[in-house]
Order: sequence, then C-alpha cells, then structure tokens
Amino acid sequence: MVSATFKIALDGPSGSGKSTLAKNLAKHYGFVYIDTGALYRTIGLFVSERGIASDDAAAIVAVLPEIHIEMKLENGGGVVYLGGKKIGEEIRTPLCSKYASDVSKIPEVRAFLLETQRSIARENNVIMDGRDIGTVILPDAQVKLFIIASPEARAKRRYAELCEKGIETTYEAVLSDMKWRDANDSGREIAPAIPAEDAIHFDNSGLSIEETAEKAIEIIDKVYKR
Repeated sequence: MVSATFKIALDGPSGSGKSTLAKNLAKHYGFVYIDTGALYRTIGLFVSERGIASDDAAAIVAVLPEIHIEMKLENGGGVVYLGGKKIGEEIRTPLCSKYASDVSKIPEVRAFLLETQRSIARENNVIMDGRDIGTVILPDAQVKLFIIASPEARAKRRYAELCEKGIETTYEAVLSDMKWRDANDSGREIAPAIPAEDAIHFDNSGLSIEETAEKAIEIIDKVYKR
C-alpha cells in the first residue's frame, strides 16, 4: 500500500543540526515539521518539576496519567502544550536534555507519545526529527537521513545556541553532556539512536547551515516529485 503522504525522517545524535535542518526543509517543501525531542523534553520538564529523579522509571510511569501534553500545528510547525500552557525555551536546558534522554528509555513513555507523532504523519506531509524516527516512529518514511557530526562540532553549535538564548553554561559542560548523551542514547535497549538499515548517512561537520540544507535537498529531490 502506497502512503498518501510523504514523510522525511531525520535521525542522529544531539546537536547534529537535525532541528535546524528540519525547519529549513519544512519551509522549502511546505511540509509540517514535528520536533519529537520537544515532546520528551516536555515530559522531562514535568517530571523534574515534580522532584522525580530522571532514572526513577517507576515514579515517572506513575505520573504519566497526570501529564496532559498536546502538539498543535501552528504556522506549519508543531508547538507543544503542557497542561494547556505553551512550552518554550525552558525545555532546552542541559537539565532537560538529561531528563529527556533518560525518560525516552522508558517503554511506557514511548508508547505514551507514539500515537501523537504517527497521527500527524498520517494526515500531513511531514519532516520529523529525533532519535528513532526512521527505525520506529516512521519506518515507512520515503527518505531517511541519519545526520552525524563530531562531538566537538556539535558541542560548539549547541553552546552558541544556548548562549544566544541567554542560557548560562560553558562549552566544557555542553561537550561533557553531549558525550554522555551519545552513549546513553545509542546504548539503550529501547529504541536506541541508531540509523535505519535504509538510512542515508549524512556528515555535516564541515558544512554551514545553508550547505547542509542544499545537500539534503539534493538527496530528497531524487525521491520526492512535487
């Protein structure tokens, strides 16, 4: 059965530029952009504000029924709401990164969010980024890109991004968090951050934002016929 919608899956480690690339591609193609990482970060925010440890799986699962999370489509992109409140940059801190990585290992959390993500893809042409989009969330995606870059390159990008947003941290702290999360995400038993067998590996270490988008468009245009 041929899918009625076109799906682009972007996977890869933290700081590889997936979100920036996804936003640029969504604008270029007029697709809906879904930031799946924001969903896990939002659950991480809720859990951390409750004082629950990021590795306390039993306590996290226990509070899932209390979490009212929605992703609304606004201006072509997904905006996350928690308990009716629009979520912004508060989920982009190193603490939320750690919580997001830990809660995403919990099967019940992944099941909690799975249908939200798939339902949007059934009804729209989408670009979705995350850790297991091509392997688990959208295994039928027509284009799957696995974005990679060195830890140092990714840490520099993330540090600059956090500084621009006024979030206080250091490059060393960001790099340390990046390496920890790489090991945590790729080594977990549930939906590890590994490329799908049919994914195209895309190293953008030495590429600018514009060059990354241009190269990705070249790849996608071989498959996507408008």
